[in-house]
Amino acid sequence: MRRELAVPFLVGLGVIAAAVAGVMYMQRGAHVELKGSVLKVRTLALDENSSIAVVDFRFVNPADYPFVVRSCIARVEDSQGNLKEGATVAEADARRLFESYPILGGKFNDTLVLKDKIPPRGSEDRMVAARFEMPQSQLDGRRRLTVRIEDVDGPISELVEVKK
Repeated sequence: MRRELAVPFLVGLGVIAAAVAGVMYMQRGAHVELKGSVLKVRTLALDENSSIAVVDFRFVNPADYPFVVRSCIARVEDSQGNLKEGATVAEADARRLFESYPILGGKFNDTLVLKDKIPPRGSEDRMVAARFEMPQSQLDGRRRLTVRIEDVDGPISELVEVKK
């Protein structure tokens, strides 16, 4: 009796596994998420208690759907493990920042701003500038920096700096 049930049971398992694999294959591009990395972080002291970080990053949208930006926020984990969120600088102000402080170097990428649309399967280099209420020495001594990008439909992607 067991042998009589074993063959149909194994065939049924094979059919179910094939169906699950087919569904997974069909949905492979449906997960909206940005993948990428932080390329470079430049810091500058604005005064004794505040500084600015300019973060250049590269990302790819592996999904079959566009990623529309709701927000882009830079966060720093300081040496004590405290998370601090930066005040994001607008694109027009970022241009003036680079004109006023040539020590930052060139503005290589456009700022990632609200309602920017990253095309499906597209890759881009962008930047975000953020003001932090901490001295430059504390910002430079950070454990890590994270760029948090949120889609208008809810998915959140985080690009984390790899300290060398």
